[in-house]
Amino acid sequence: MGEIDEGLERAERTRPIPQSLGARMRFLLKGAKGSTKALAAELGVSQRTVQRWVKGASTPKPQAAAKVEQHVRSKWQPRVKDRVRKNAERNGFVLHVQAQFGYTSAAGSTDDPRLRTITQKLPGEVAHRLYAARDAGASQTQQEHLLAQALQEHYFKDGGRRASGLTAEINGMNWADFEVDG
Repeated sequence: MGEIDEGLERAERTRPIPQSLGARMRFLLKGAKGSTKALAAELGVSQRTVQRWVKGASTPKPQAAAKVEQHVRSKWQPRVKDRVRKNAERNGFVLHVQAQFGYTSAAGSTDDPRLRTITQKLPGEVAHRLYAARDAGASQTQQEHLLAQALQEHYFKDGGRRASGLTAEINGMNWADFEVDG
């Protein structure tokens, strides 16, 4: 999971996901209507293994633990996620990002990356494109390209009021956080 996905996920949550394996398994079991058999099929393990994990009698291998965490994250607070997403697509969001940017302009170009920390309000159209790309399985690089285009237009060019020939690209992202009213 990349910095952009993690930042969007942090913006969508109000409470952290359960931390212990037992709490995660109880949450998943509740979603499976108490059926250890159905949960085992979902996770790709045996029913007895699920029963042991719920009791705390054994712990999963790292790969299985990651799969459990992924399932919990995908099912955690769906209504909150939907509300945050709709608000972001309607009203926009504030992007906080630290990244290395490369620039090209009419006068020449530089591929010497410059580290910048930027806080910028972006419109709902950008949120819509970013969520659509994430839903389609876009890579971190593709999502960075979308954010670079948005920052190029709204931060560097100030909506077309300056730097008309400038293009910006993200050459490396340290972190990204999203702030959505919601």
